[in-house]
Amino acid sequence: MTSPRPEPRAPLSACIITYNEADRLADCLASLSFCDDIVVVDSFSTDATVDVARAAGARVLQRHFDGFRSQKDFCVQQAAHDWVLCLDADERVSAPLRQSIESARAAGFGSVAGYRFARCSEYYGRFLKHGTAYPDRVLRLFDRRRGGWRGDREIHEAVSLDGPAALLAGDLLHHPFRNFMQLLDKKQKYARMMAEHEFARGRRATLAKLVLAPAWRFFRGYVLRGGMLDGWPGLIESFVSANYVRQKTIMLWLLQNGQPVGGK
Repeated sequence: MTSPRPEPRAPLSACIITYNEADRLADCLASLSFCDDIVVVDSFSTDATVDVARAAGARVLQRHFDGFRSQKDFCVQQAAHDWVLCLDADERVSAPLRQSIESARAAGFGSVAGYRFARCSEYYGRFLKHGTAYPDRVLRLFDRRRGGWRGDREIHEAVSLDGPAALLAGDLLHHPFRNFMQLLDKKQKYARMMAEHEFARGRRATLAKLVLAPAWRFFRGYVLRGGMLDGWPGLIESFVSANYVRQKTIMLWLLQNGQPVGGK
């Protein structure tokens, strides 16, 4: 009597959006070599991003950027398979996380609609394991038939599901900046986008928010959640995170008072 043939593993697509990521994209794509399909949606990069992606075997489409959520949603719709794994160019799948994903895939991904896993960010040669930066669980592996990049918020976008999500072991490794000035520019851009989103929805800045919210963000991350255990990198991350809250509140106040925030 012959044993039943094993079910074929579920096919998986990787989805990445890019703009001028030639220096970081190759490592991201290499960590996705276990995927059956890799699609990159590029916002008309002026560097070699497209060449790097194609050299790694990815399918490349180009689309004008109109928001992080919209760009990621478009990318997911171009995937060849319904189960998708979404990464940014500054992220890499660690070996333990890859093992967890492959185990879930071998089981047909079970009855859940998606999976979360921890994201571990590197600050100046050290991966932070405390504070507000970790475990930073993100939902990036999901069945697009039961979830996706929904809603109208284009910044700090997140996947929502029509069904349960499970947690996978292993970290998604995150390299969020190239240098300190780029980190500050990135946070300032995000603060502005978030201020504009909140202003459009009727939220308003107050003096209490300006004074207390940044202080609370620093105290919560550095003291209550142990950011101090990550040494100088943990201290820097806590200050930068608090400053983001401060900048967002200032920009929200400027918007509600008809003052210029800056050029586009």
